[in-house]
Parts: sequence; structure tokens; C-alpha cells
Amino acid sequence: MEKLTRRQFLQSAAVHATGLAATGLLVGCATSESAGPPPHVQTAPEGETALPEPRLESEMSLEEAIARRRSVREFTDEPLSFDEISQLLWAAQGITDPRGLRSAPSAGALYPLELYVATAEGAYHYLPRGHALQVVWEEDRRPDLWEAGLKQSALQEAPAILVVTAVYQRAETKYGERAERYVKLEAGHAAQNILLQAVALELGAVPIGAFYDDQVQDALSLPADHRPLYLIPVGYPRT
Repeated sequence: MEKLTRRQFLQSAAVHATGLAATGLLVGCATSESAGPPPHVQTAPEGETALPEPRLESEMSLEEAIARRRSVREFTDEPLSFDEISQLLWAAQGITDPRGLRSAPSAGALYPLELYVATAEGAYHYLPRGHALQVVWEEDRRPDLWEAGLKQSALQEAPAILVVTAVYQRAETKYGERAERYVKLEAGHAAQNILLQAVALELGAVPIGAFYDDQVQDALSLPADHRPLYLIPVGYPRT
């Protein structure tokens, strides 16, 4: 697949955005603003990029994806396509119900997780409400994530790194001290969705929990309350 420059990345998104507005899935999201959980992210009109509509069918069964899932740490240099990035993010936290419910379970439907993705073109924040990306950095932040992740080779080789973060306060308002447990369980749910979706896309991935939290936050300029829980490098397996 041809590597997308940032300009091509944004131009491609503009084309997809028109089609997204007509889909039942996103129409449901639009009508759920009042019925579903309140949006947690203030989106900015500038720097926001609509993602392609996620696929709801695959040639691979769930059972096959489970059986084939392995931790992959060596990748080719082939970049991920715009559609692949869209599908991975949707699998982790995409809205799948007109009421605003998502692809991974969340205690109290409070959705404390925030997802980011870093590629050669930049770093982006995933916005589930509009199935869109918001530009955080317009430069490659993967080398900084590699440093933050104890220089693990998978982080150095992967064309994309998904970063799962959590805003604990969203769950603490209801669950108090129990919230930390629920949030970490939810991160596991989302991560497993990413891993299985990667298999279905013929990609490889590995969940990484060994990193310096403050360095990850600095690498992506994360808000102070967005605490990193997982780094998940994703790419085409190198054989």
C-alpha cells in the first residue's frame, strides 16, 4: 500500500467524510448526542479529520482470529492504510449503537479511555463521537515513544503505535476507589479488540505495558489527566 503524506491523509479524509454523513451508523451517532453518554472531548473544527466508515464484515471468523492471535514484534516498513487505522480505532472504542454505546464494555458506560495513534506523518487523537482524528503533532513522534518504551524493538519498527490512555476521574465520580480497577479492565477489553482486529486485517500487534508514563505523556503532549496504560505497535508482520 502506498504511504500517505499528511496532505494526502487529510485529502483522503475529506472524501470519506461526505460518505460518512450518509451512513446509518453515523446518523445514529449524531442523533444519540442527547440520548447517550455526554461527550467527553471538546473537538476543534480545525485539525479534525473524518475516518473511513468501518467495515462490519470480514472474511475471517472471530474464532479464527482468536486462534491466530500472537504477539508480533517484528514488522515490515509498509505503512498502514487509512482504512486500516480507521478499523483498528473503531474496534477499540468505536460507537456501535444509536445510544452512544461502544465496541468495548465500560463500567457505567462512562468511557474513561482516550486513544491516540502515532505514525510517520504525525500523532492523532481519536474522537469516537465523529469517528475522526484530531491532529496533535504534525511530525513523527514514534522515536519518542520508542525511547519512552525502554527502546523495545517493536516500537522502533512498527509503522503505527496505538496509545491507550485513561481519564480516571470519569469513573471515580461514580465508583470511587473501585474505579481504578474498572478502568484497567476496560483498557484490557479495548486492547484485545485491537489485537483481534489486527489479525483479521492480516496485521500483527503486541500490547506493551513497560514504559515511562511521563515520557509517553511528553511525547504526545497528553493532557495531565490522560494517563497512558498501553502502547500497541501495529504493522505487517516481518517473516
